[in-house]
Amino acid sequence: MNALIARTRFSVLDRSRTREGHSPAEALRDTVALAREVEALGYHRFWVSEHHGVPGVAGSAPTVLAAAVAAATRTVRVGTGGVMLPNHRPLVVAEQFGVLESLFPGRIDMGLGRSVGFTDGVRRALGRDKDDAEDFAAQLDELLGWFEGTSPTGVRARPSEGLRVPPFVLAMGEGADIAARAGLPMVIGDLRDRERMLRGVDRYRDRFRPSPWATEPYVVISGTVAVADTAEAARRLLVPEAWSMAYARTHGTFPPLPPAGTVEGREMTAKERGLYESGLGGHLAGTAELVADALAAVLKETAADEVLVTTSTYDRSALLDSYRRLAAILNP
Repeated sequence: MNALIARTRFSVLDRSRTREGHSPAEALRDTVALAREVEALGYHRFWVSEHHGVPGVAGSAPTVLAAAVAAATRTVRVGTGGVMLPNHRPLVVAEQFGVLESLFPGRIDMGLGRSVGFTDGVRRALGRDKDDAEDFAAQLDELLGWFEGTSPTGVRARPSEGLRVPPFVLAMGEGADIAARAGLPMVIGDLRDRERMLRGVDRYRDRFRPSPWATEPYVVISGTVAVADTAEAARRLLVPEAWSMAYARTHGTFPPLPPAGTVEGREMTAKERGLYESGLGGHLAGTAELVADALAAVLKETAADEVLVTTSTYDRSALLDSYRRLAAILNP
């Protein structure tokens, strides 16, 4: 095994993607079942995400889902990728993670993002607008203050105060600078835009200031990894998500994942076809040998401490097989 791969942690982010013909409840149960599989395969973390009003995603309440995942597993770290801080009061987020850490001590991660709702309607329903993301640094400081007991309000966060729940910043745009100034680990994606990723990683390392939460930079790179017995089979794993992304960008709504065969039989407009083909490219997909070489290359470029894999597809058995094959690369 490549030495870079051997010393790198690998983790999984699951977005609880709904599938055509299946309910959101099934998607959530699939996420919990996948967490058990991931734990058995030796992955380091299992994270869940936050999306609101999106037909293709069932995961709208990440701390609730994280509790279900943690209760169903024993050793894998469980967290969020992430809680979108502009959508919540920092005190409430601190309380939720304080409860999680109290119930599952030493296993909880607090991944935090700055995105607001997917559409104007969702943002209105959340009582937010795009400008709220600009307050992220201040919200982050307030959130950490509830754990450190430094809030100037005189209110004490229970049971959070004094607990150490590792925070991670999901770095999009200026997120790398915010993570560096706060002295926190950073999660950055995606692997398809390597140059942008490398710029973000370099900025983060150059500007990192040690904090009580982290004494040195910690970089998690995130992206899609698909492994199968042939390159074509790996490519077909990417088809449902590529089509859903293309559809979202042309119709304004993100649909449930369709079977690969359904997508391949569709007539697409020129714009849809272009977005779809673009969505298939740039991922780490192929046979185990090809993916191992690609992982070694990206780790050499980024010197990342961890890789967070976010693969989605319609065929759940093929998805599990991909994670098993990836685990075999990591632990031959």
